[in-house]
Amino acid sequence: MKEQLTTEITRQMLPYLDNAQMEQLQEVLSHCFWGVQITSDPDAVQHKEKETNSELLEMFISAKRVEGCSEKTLKYYKVTIVRLFDVMDMHVTHMKTDDLRNYLSDYQQTSQCTKANIDNIRRILSSFFAWLEDENYIIKSPVRRIHKIKSSKVVKETYSDESMEIIRDQCGCLRDLALIDLLASTGMRVGELVRLNRDDIDFENRECVVFGKGSKERPVYFDARTKIHLKNYLDSRIDDEDALFVSLLFPHKRLEISGVEIRLRELGRKLGITKVHPHKFRRTLATRAIDKGMPIEQVQRLLGHAKIDTTMQYAMVNQNNVKISHRKYIG
Repeated sequence: MKEQLTTEITRQMLPYLDNAQMEQLQEVLSHCFWGVQITSDPDAVQHKEKETNSELLEMFISAKRVEGCSEKTLKYYKVTIVRLFDVMDMHVTHMKTDDLRNYLSDYQQTSQCTKANIDNIRRILSSFFAWLEDENYIIKSPVRRIHKIKSSKVVKETYSDESMEIIRDQCGCLRDLALIDLLASTGMRVGELVRLNRDDIDFENRECVVFGKGSKERPVYFDARTKIHLKNYLDSRIDDEDALFVSLLFPHKRLEISGVEIRLRELGRKLGITKVHPHKFRRTLATRAIDKGMPIEQVQRLLGHAKIDTTMQYAMVNQNNVKISHRKYIG
């Protein structure tokens, strides 16, 4: 009870004191409460928090929306934090490091999820409590002492040259051939692909500008084969839709992410190729670019990554190239 009271007093004094004064206040409270028995009065009127957990969460989501997070990301943040509130029956300003450690441990055991998933939850909670700290709702984020959760690195598959040619030969229509070539040669995200319009394509310079994560625009580039197949597809169109890729059936509306994923998955099953999905083209491009000597910083710009660490996760450097480089540079 004394620790809770000390925390509440210091929290409410945060806006008025600097760090040195806060430390002094904590020492004074600790000295004054030494040997004092403090109990709660059940008949006393409970002090109402300035903001409830739900109100603080909505304020946090609003702050993240202003920072440019997508609605999909915001939804994931909200679901993750609401799940914490459902389990932890206390106000966020009273949650401690051990409480959150136990929550993460229990969640992993009950849900049987991967360590990577648990670390994603930890990062979201870290962002939330760091925001609470910045906004002076808490003194220090309790997630600071919960470190990154190590997980085994799984080498994800890329398309082989043979698989790429089989997919191109057997895709069945001009639209799918142009779509596959554009994904493979640019490395763009599927969400960026479906937002493209016909007018966005610069055929002369073989490039287009995509609208990526964090509301950032960046140029991407495609090869001569993609240019030819994309032109053939657009010339075959009889609709007036502005979208670059549309559904095959009337009324030929803009193709959605789910439509691309379903089409590629069906194609993979038909051809006996495992895990055919849009993101695999992106990973394949990054891996081949680095294998052929493209500087990692340029691959980062090409893929639109904010951090180079993200680019490194996409690219699995061929061991034969490592061997050749060792002989070239070392001996």
